[in-house]
Amino acid sequence: MGRLRALLPGRWKFAWRYCSGNTPWDTGITPPEVMEFLRAVPPGKALDLGCGTGTNAMTLARHGWRVTGIDFTPAAIRAARRKAAEEGLEVEFRVGDVTDLRSLPGGYDYALDIGCLHSLPAEDRAAYAGGLFRLVRPGGWFMLYAWRTAGMADGAPGIAPGEAESLLREGFENVRETVGEESGRPSAWYWFRRR
Repeated sequence: MGRLRALLPGRWKFAWRYCSGNTPWDTGITPPEVMEFLRAVPPGKALDLGCGTGTNAMTLARHGWRVTGIDFTPAAIRAARRKAAEEGLEVEFRVGDVTDLRSLPGGYDYALDIGCLHSLPAEDRAAYAGGLFRLVRPGGWFMLYAWRTAGMADGAPGIAPGEAESLLREGFENVRETVGEESGRPSAWYWFRRR
């Protein structure tokens, strides 16, 4: 199923944007919310879901974390590996599907998703959550940044208010939520703690 999913039209378009260099989301800057987390929590084992070209995975590694980054786009992973090697950082980057994480061993202290979950089709989100339940250890953290669908009529990806909590309530407690906007789009940061 993972290979079939990789051939879906939306994923081809996304992969092409990496190949063509049309990636406005790839800012090369780790968000202040992640930096705040890194100042507050001692390093451990981290998972960057939808890691792209590795900006945030590399930031985590610079702060002492053992990091695995996963993205379905081979061009993004190639760029991430090259950037990490140039800096001498040890980060495990994998091409993979965030809705099928069975190949990962688990025991993560921290999982990070900046804009991945909100891009998944609704029918894939439960599989994503199931992977998180297995991979993040009790007491571990999951931070999510997502666009929200509230007030958006243009068909852009997003999650409905309350959807993240509903999806994750089986295994995570929503500790904090900060609502904001990005370029006129409603968005939110979520801090979840594994039960």
